[in-house]
Amino acid sequence: MIKTVKDVDLKGKRIIMRVDFNVPMKDGEVQDDTRIRAALPTIEYILSQAPRSLVLMSHLGDPKKDVKKAQEKAEKAGKAFTEEDKEKFINGKNKMKPVAEYLSKLIGKPVAFTGGCLGQKAAVDALPEGGILMLENTRFEEGETAKDTAAQEPMAKELASYGDIYVNDAFGTAHRAHASTATIAKFMDVKVGGFLMEKEVKYLEPMLNNPPKPMTAIIGGAKVSSKIAVLESLLKSASSLIIGGGMAYTFLKAQGHTIGKSLVEDDFIDTAKSLLSKAAEKGVKILLPVDHLGAEEFSADAKAVPVDGIDIPDNLMGMDVGPKTLALYKDVILASKSIVWNGPVGVFEFEAFSKGTAEVAHLVAEATGKGAVSVVGGGDSVAAVNKFNLASKMSHVSTGGGASLEFLEGKTLPGIAVLETK
Repeated sequence: MIKTVKDVDLKGKRIIMRVDFNVPMKDGEVQDDTRIRAALPTIEYILSQAPRSLVLMSHLGDPKKDVKKAQEKAEKAGKAFTEEDKEKFINGKNKMKPVAEYLSKLIGKPVAFTGGCLGQKAAVDALPEGGILMLENTRFEEGETAKDTAAQEPMAKELASYGDIYVNDAFGTAHRAHASTATIAKFMDVKVGGFLMEKEVKYLEPMLNNPPKPMTAIIGGAKVSSKIAVLESLLKSASSLIIGGGMAYTFLKAQGHTIGKSLVEDDFIDTAKSLLSKAAEKGVKILLPVDHLGAEEFSADAKAVPVDGIDIPDNLMGMDVGPKTLALYKDVILASKSIVWNGPVGVFEFEAFSKGTAEVAHLVAEATGKGAVSVVGGGDSVAAVNKFNLASKMSHVSTGGGASLEFLEGKTLPGIAVLETK
């Protein structure tokens, strides 16, 4: 396990802390504060330990990419995108000042903001005893995301000069080898995790190495290509593997079934066959859809057409799983002692095709209530449990989509690897 803020003496020390405040913004207003609230336990604990100061840093979107997208959108609509438009857009989407003000209200303490990320040593030194400073968006600096570590070092060294202790509580960016998430640790004597980082590792790590059995992995989403590594990784620890969503049709085609107009990755048919073969060798039960809800087109207004069988007619595409499939899911999920869920089993954003994912969410919640350990990881899965108001019924809902996926793939995450261990 990683060392955390509880394992070091914080009194009188300057703390530099990486948080994940990459929150949705609209016109300079925070739209969803989930990630900010997730960091509060660590922030409040640090402040309770009488530190000299606390400096917070985070990215907020990706200014260059975000501006480029806004520019392209304007051009497509036949509108000009002026320098004034660019400045207004960045102020509304990428600047940290509104986030600092929002945090200040949440914790009931002033949060200083100077409008910069680098060159802030004087501002840090000027903080009152126990004062808090939020730096500007780290991704305004070229060094943050530079591919060459050496190019990140000047920025990382400067950030390190703002603190005596480095705390990383940004699990959502732990898979990024950036200046503020990993390279900074080279220049810090003490580097520990926050409580959120500790919780993520505590719940995700056993799912890979030693989960309570039987363990069920529910892997959904659109494409096999984006999930093949996690499927192969979880074969080592899972008792059952539920494969749903768009990726299921590639597996069904690999088995020789007709899939109509459903999403398919023909380049991954052999990969799917290989995974099915490995699962059979390891005695891992694979559950694929045995019936479906189809539609003639991919649209929220499309009429749902029940398909009472594995094979899908040529005029339809699979959009959700059917009642027979859900009955199979129920038996397996409710018999599980541990469950990891990454990705929806249908197009849950469309009301007519949300039943399968809703039922999975309710079944995982029910199993958790009976004592199973459940971990929900990945952006769409989190969106699903939030949509159906079931997040509080799960053992753990991960704050990192890409990070949780890479963790479950068995990869070493740079932002965790640099922290001290117990």
